[in-house]
Amino acid sequence: MTSAIRHVTIDCADAYALGTFWSQVLDLPLHEDDHPGDAAALIEDAGLLFITVPDAKTVKNRVHLDLQPQDRTRDEEVERLLALGAKLVGDHRNEDGTGWATLADPEGNEFCVERSAGERGD
Repeated sequence: MTSAIRHVTIDCADAYALGTFWSQVLDLPLHEDDHPGDAAALIEDAGLLFITVPDAKTVKNRVHLDLQPQDRTRDEEVERLLALGAKLVGDHRNEDGTGWATLADPEGNEFCVERSAGERGD
């Protein structure tokens, strides 16, 4: 028998605050038992578990999420995420429309925003 990935766990300074940010990014709710000040927060439908740890982030992520917008363009999604509190850390978008943008969540964890399926011609 094999193993299955149950969660992708993200260490952070404030599990509820960071979970709330990602809940808004993904338009998925935090688990009903999660509250401000909790040591953990879960977005069950995405398999993302946020855990409060005392250590600060010090280097580049070894694992990151790649987001693909579902109902808007890549650039529209980048603007929406910036308004939610993300920061642009690397702009790899090309004049021909290809490429991606690298953003960081409020605690500095990097993630990428790719083109939507419509933009890719999928």
